[in-house]
Amino acid sequence: MTFSMTGYGKSNCQYKGRALTIEIRTLNSKQGDVNLRIPSIFREKELEMRDIVSAQLDRGKIDLLVQRDLAEGEVATELNESLVHSFYKLFKKLEISMEEEPSQNSVDYLSLIMKMPDVLKPAAIDLEEGEFESLKVGLNECLIRVNEFRKQEGQKLEIVLSEGAQNIKNALKSIVPFEEDRLNRIRKRIYSNLGEDSENAAFDKDRFEQELIYYLEKLDITEEKVRLEAHCDYFLKTLRDESSKGKKLSFIAQEMGREINTLGSKAQHSEMQQIVVEMKDQLEKIKEQALNVL
Repeated sequence: MTFSMTGYGKSNCQYKGRALTIEIRTLNSKQGDVNLRIPSIFREKELEMRDIVSAQLDRGKIDLLVQRDLAEGEVATELNESLVHSFYKLFKKLEISMEEEPSQNSVDYLSLIMKMPDVLKPAAIDLEEGEFESLKVGLNECLIRVNEFRKQEGQKLEIVLSEGAQNIKNALKSIVPFEEDRLNRIRKRIYSNLGEDSENAAFDKDRFEQELIYYLEKLDITEEKVRLEAHCDYFLKTLRDESSKGKKLSFIAQEMGREINTLGSKAQHSEMQQIVVEMKDQLEKIKEQALNVL
């Protein structure tokens, strides 16, 4: 089974009237990169939450968002009364020093004071273990949905990658009819060039044939064809594995690329070169999609 690194999941849970919303988005990445955006009350549990997410999702760029809505009647901030009194006394003192008759209206003071920094501060609330347990239940539900999403995307990836590898195998078979013609053309070209350059010169035909055979053996592509087909078969076999295989598929694709490049450099035949270009096009699609495989 193939899993994609692209995924999304969302879940909701409640604890004593408080609503907790958990969202997870994942994208492809070489390593596991977990980014948490959580309310400050859960900061003490951040490492534990990271461990839960990493254990379930393995690799990818993972964004976890937790939203916490308070129950009816609960407040998230409280008034810093001592600071309010300090500001009031300061403003009153300034008014006295700047006006002959001080104003009796304190409403303006209050509106100014409420805009000053640290007048409102977060309410001191300790995390209840029951609330965190509820969050973990919601987090695990969200992770299940992310993996379901990844599985669906992975099935699509598996089809695309399988088709790409099979297309390369089919293109490899289409090279066979051109191989004999390719060698004959090379042989004729060498004889033609030799005839033009040494019309009046004598040469040892036996030695020439030996050198020609050696040269043609250098251009033989049998080994490259065998290795490329083996790499394609191994790629398809790996694609059916149950374990994480994204990196392995990328390594196999690199080996396939080496054999295709060698075929292209040895071809010296226009039709075969066109087939090689088609194989390179298929391989680029494979490499691009393999980056998203878990």
